[in-house]
Amino acid sequence: MSIKNLDKTFGFATRSVHGGNETDAETGAIRRPITMANSYELPYDPSDINWSSAEGNIYTRNGGANQNYLQEKLRLLHNAEDCVVLASGVAALSGVFFAFLKSGEHAVVSDSTYIAAYRLLHEILPEKYNIESTLVDSSDLDAVKAAVRPNTKLIHIETPANPTLKVSDIRAIAEIAHNAGALLSVDNTFASPYNQRPFELHADLTVESLTKYINGHGDAMGGAVLGPKPLIDKIRAEAMVNLGAAISPFNAWLIMRGAVTLPLRMRQHNESALKVAEFLQSQPSVRFVAYPGLHTHSGNETAKTQMHGGFSGMLAFGLNTDHDGHNRFVSRLKVITSAVSLGHDESLIVFLGENDERQYLYPPEFHAGFFRLSVGLEDAEDLISDLRQAFL
Repeated sequence: MSIKNLDKTFGFATRSVHGGNETDAETGAIRRPITMANSYELPYDPSDINWSSAEGNIYTRNGGANQNYLQEKLRLLHNAEDCVVLASGVAALSGVFFAFLKSGEHAVVSDSTYIAAYRLLHEILPEKYNIESTLVDSSDLDAVKAAVRPNTKLIHIETPANPTLKVSDIRAIAEIAHNAGALLSVDNTFASPYNQRPFELHADLTVESLTKYINGHGDAMGGAVLGPKPLIDKIRAEAMVNLGAAISPFNAWLIMRGAVTLPLRMRQHNESALKVAEFLQSQPSVRFVAYPGLHTHSGNETAKTQMHGGFSGMLAFGLNTDHDGHNRFVSRLKVITSAVSLGHDESLIVFLGENDERQYLYPPEFHAGFFRLSVGLEDAEDLISDLRQAFL
């Protein structure tokens, strides 16, 4: 199927399969090949080429074939106007902050975000470039409004949030941002475009760590930013071409391949995570469970209005035990792997202890240490059995 014939009238699964893919003109292959080139043939007279341009194929730091194919697939999955793919999720975050914040300006930021976003906006940019930020509980709309200043140029939220699973109202915060003349960027990594598409909820920019659900196999790194073409062109020029955060052709090809099965995988992640969360909530040894799909979750009603198809595969929980008791629990797991990252085919768990530097920003139940669990594609019954035997 030709790219130009795909639009949002086609279903999500159809766009996942066909987006960015066409028959290769040279070989007739029905799958786009890997173009492992760092340079492309120039025209007869290259003297008027802008060597910093991302238009056309010149040099892979300026963009390449496999990157372009992946960008088209992601654009279609998000129903966005444009997309830029970069080397990692952190490169995507950095691209947004670098492109749209200047010295003397201010950002409002979710108090629960990926650690790199926290470092960049709370430490590095203020220290190096005099860019101020205010950390705020973005699930509290009044707190978001109160944090906005005359020089606020960006509100950056993460929903569901890493690692607390807080849920923020994207549409309402977009209105707050736009009334203040600011942009709203949303880190959508925990949700994936299958469950949530911030662009449809009036966010200006959507950030995805492609390393996670969209790749889905734990074997490639990448990041993406989606939004209107003028905004994406600015990130493309500054973060990709001039900062050099380009994705490799091989990683772009791997992520393109992984994204084909995204809807199938997300259905399994969604279904299994809800079963695991309900099981954990029933256990007397469990101190708390945070999962947006549970009726007891404070953000459940908001999540139901902006997440579709399920609530993703991420949850957090804590035990009624001490520091070493949490570690002993992990050591007894046989199916679930102790490792960072998320969205892989296999289930991953990480223990975040009581001395985490951001504990003061988390809800009180998180202060005694907790687990972040990425529920994988194993049978839910096997995951539950593994957790059950680890309590013994």
